[in-house]
Amino acid sequence: MTMPQGPIAILAGAGQLPIQLLNHLERKGQEVRVLAFRGFAEAELQRRAHATVDLLDLKTIMSTLEGWRPQAVSLVGAVRRPGFSALLSAYSLLRNMHEVKEVISRGDDQVLRGAVMLLEERGHKVVGAHELAPDLVASRDLTGARQAGMEDREAIGIGIDLLASLSGFDIGQGAIVAHRHVLAIEGPEGTDRMMRRVRKMRQSLFGLRRREEGGVLIKAAKRGQDLRVDMPTIGPKTVVEAARAGLSGIAIGAGSTFVLEQDETLRIADRLGLFLTSVDLPWMEKTLA
Repeated sequence: MTMPQGPIAILAGAGQLPIQLLNHLERKGQEVRVLAFRGFAEAELQRRAHATVDLLDLKTIMSTLEGWRPQAVSLVGAVRRPGFSALLSAYSLLRNMHEVKEVISRGDDQVLRGAVMLLEERGHKVVGAHELAPDLVASRDLTGARQAGMEDREAIGIGIDLLASLSGFDIGQGAIVAHRHVLAIEGPEGTDRMMRRVRKMRQSLFGLRRREEGGVLIKAAKRGQDLRVDMPTIGPKTVVEAARAGLSGIAIGAGSTFVLEQDETLRIADRLGLFLTSVDLPWMEKTLA
C-alpha cells in the first residue's frame, strides 16, 4: 500500500509476526518505530525496540506515539488479556468508566476494538500488518506438494461452516474436524495447545502414542473480524503440532491468514506428509475486495 512520509509505529506483542513485519518494512527502506510490550515481545524484538512499555501503561503509550508522530500504527503480536479490574483501571484514565465497562465486559474482541478506538480518537491511523506486508498473507493459490483428499475436503467444509456459525461468539479462530466429527474448537489457549489437546485424546489407555491418521485443522478469520488487530497466523510450529496430533493437513483462509516463514512452512508440511491449502471464505469477500 502507498503510505505518506513518516514512521510506521509497531506496537509489538509476542510471536514472530512483529519481527517479520519489522524486517519487511526495513527491507523496503520504511522508517519504523517499535514500541514493545514488556513481558510479551520476543527478546530479539526488545533489543531492536525504540521503547518498551507495560501493556496497560496507556499514558506512556499515547505520549510515546505523540512524540513519534507516526503516519500509521499497527498492533501486531499476541498478548494475554489482563483481568477485568486491571483493564478497567487502565482504560478509565482515558475514557468514561461506564463506557469502559461496556467495552471490556463483552470479551476479547471488544477489548481489541476498544484499543483501536482509543488510538483513532487521538488521530492515529491504525493499519493491519497485512496491509503493510501483503507478501506474508496466504494467497489463493497457496498449496504444498500433497493435496487434500475427498474426506479432507469434506472436513474443511464442515470446519468452515462451524467457524461461520461461531463468528458471533468471543472464541478462537480454529477447529479440528476428523471423520465428520468436530474434535476440538480453539479457545483462549490458542491453536498449538488445541492441537496438543487432540494429541492427548489420541493416546492409548496405556499411555502409548497412537497416530490416528486423519483430520484437518481449519484456521480462519471470523465474520466481522477486524483484521487490523487479530488476523489468524500459522507457521512452521503449527505444521509440526498438526503432524504430532495425527492430522492430514491444514486449511487456512485465503487472503486473511498470515503464513510465517512461508517457504519453510510448506517445506515442513511436505516433509511430514501434510497438505497445506488456502480456501476462500464467503464472509471475507467484501472485506478483502
